[in-house]
Amino acid sequence: MQIGGTEISVIEADITEVDVEAIVNAANNKFYMGGGVALAIKKKGGKVIEEEAIKEGPVDLGKAILTTAGSLKAKYVIHAVTMGMDFKTDEEIIRKATENSLLLAQNNKISSIAFCALGCGVGGFPYEACAKIMAQEVFKYLREIKNPTLKRIVFVLYSHQAYQVFLKNVLGYLEYMYKKILTGPYLTVDGIVEYKDGIVMVERSNPPFGWALPGGFVDYGETVQDAAVREIKEETGLDFLDVKQFKVYSDPKRDPRFHTVSVVFVGKGKGKLKAATDAKTVEVFQLNNLPKKIAFDHYNIIKDFIAYSQCCKNKFS
Repeated sequence: MQIGGTEISVIEADITEVDVEAIVNAANNKFYMGGGVALAIKKKGGKVIEEEAIKEGPVDLGKAILTTAGSLKAKYVIHAVTMGMDFKTDEEIIRKATENSLLLAQNNKISSIAFCALGCGVGGFPYEACAKIMAQEVFKYLREIKNPTLKRIVFVLYSHQAYQVFLKNVLGYLEYMYKKILTGPYLTVDGIVEYKDGIVMVERSNPPFGWALPGGFVDYGETVQDAAVREIKEETGLDFLDVKQFKVYSDPKRDPRFHTVSVVFVGKGKGKLKAATDAKTVEVFQLNNLPKKIAFDHYNIIKDFIAYSQCCKNKFS
């Protein structure tokens, strides 16, 4: 597909054979190229690639460095640090590694780049989640960089199964975001749903992962309050009653994917609690016993609600 002047594609191939200016290696933080995509790159391009990279290490997880590409078709190898020597990775590391790879290509005026599935080989990260995270970072790059040098971004998968997963979750996600929301910041809603002496939170099945207040994007032609009622019904199975607007949250960094503005509502939940749509699970939490990993800025929203309700609870009762 095409976004602005940049073509994004997903192909089934050997990344060492792709005709691009730079290929991205899923690296460890010391840049030893002993397995997976890294080993394939070293075998095809020569040990010089590893030797150049090791001189730059060790570096923090999520960083990216640039080396020459030896005898490969590509001119450069971007080494995106997706794990340490324990070979463990997570959403935040993959997100930062993708972002820093794109920015490194931008800073070096690179016009075409090929990504492997970062963290999915030796790191064991799920392909579907990786595809969505990397697609989100590509979308953010194309939305936030005024003059992108990258005119071609290719996701290269060696296995047919991985290719199918990326085809659906990269291009599908980008098409959805590009067609649904052409201008930003994006308008969203969240709901503080009071239910059985606690508040309802959903565990997200899509990145960014973690627990969150139920909510989502406002559809064209829909009021923000109607959107909140709809999203809460879709994600939790509950009717959202006695709804009152609480606050608006607009920090450009509140969502790691892109700039969103959320209108937050407070109300009562009625009905049977049941996770649906993109909610992995749904639970009721006491305000003094919240989950450890909370997505977006929802911990701050809940803190604001606790502080406000302590002095003004009658406004929401």
